[in-house]
Amino acid sequence: MSSSVAEALGPALGGRDSMAAPPTRPALGERLFASAMKGAAVGVAAILVGVLVFLSLRGGPSLAAQQGDLPAHATSFWQLAGPLAFGSLWVAVIALCFASLPAIGVALAATVYAPSPKFGRFLAAVLDLLAAVPSVVFGLWGLMVLAPIMTPIYAWLHTQLGWLPFFSGEPSVTGRTVLTAGMVVGVMILPIMAAMCRESFALTPPALMEAATALGATRWEMVRTAVLPGARSGIVAGGMLGLGRALGETMAVAMVLSATPFLISFNVISAENPATIAAFIASTFPESTGSQVGALIGLGLVLFGIALVASVVGRRFAQKGRAR
Repeated sequence: MSSSVAEALGPALGGRDSMAAPPTRPALGERLFASAMKGAAVGVAAILVGVLVFLSLRGGPSLAAQQGDLPAHATSFWQLAGPLAFGSLWVAVIALCFASLPAIGVALAATVYAPSPKFGRFLAAVLDLLAAVPSVVFGLWGLMVLAPIMTPIYAWLHTQLGWLPFFSGEPSVTGRTVLTAGMVVGVMILPIMAAMCRESFALTPPALMEAATALGATRWEMVRTAVLPGARSGIVAGGMLGLGRALGETMAVAMVLSATPFLISFNVISAENPATIAAFIASTFPESTGSQVGALIGLGLVLFGIALVASVVGRRFAQKGRAR
């Protein structure tokens, strides 16, 4: 009697076997979508590994090359790669300094300070269109418009702030300096950084912003306490994307910058400026032959490593910001 009662009450008492739902097979569309996403992830990883293998095989032996096998009459590979790596990082840092605050400001204007949703969408569309402008157009703008405008400003900076190492050198009479190149690249990376910041700000819960406003916070206090802290990881991610774009920028830098190989200098207004890896490869590759081509591929491997390290560091900062 008791056993029959237990069997009858088993489902009601939450028996594991009786209450477990039978496994269902995912729909065909879901399986196809999952397979496509896995294939895309594997494809991206395969492309990255393929690029790394190509650079290592073709450019790796050139890391130990000596004079005669290198372009620009360098005596060793690292004598050539060191100043070029410095120039690439210097231009990228200047570009980030010019683009960071405007990117955050434009993103806040489109998401928080926009008088209407339509105006915010219009501002976002204009920003996205700016990202579609070819780099050669930015190079022409920097060469023909920005450089002449900056020439008297460089002379004034040298006169007033010449005691600083950034403005101590003789100012350029053409305006084709590393500061001009950094400003041009900063305008180029602005849409990417602003788009990332805009998406991060848009993810802020409206209830959080309304709560800050209800407690008496002004618009800026609401942004500072409710919007910016939660979007820290997105801001860092946008900065890393902009840094990657700045490190690899070629045509605009080659057109604007009056570069001098083997130069390491923090002076940003002089006519003698450090060259970047990407611009040096683009300007030297047409007349390079034999082992010199391998050396240029080796420079590409160095640039790949710099971009990879910057990406890893930026990802770590983004993860810390997201956890906080």
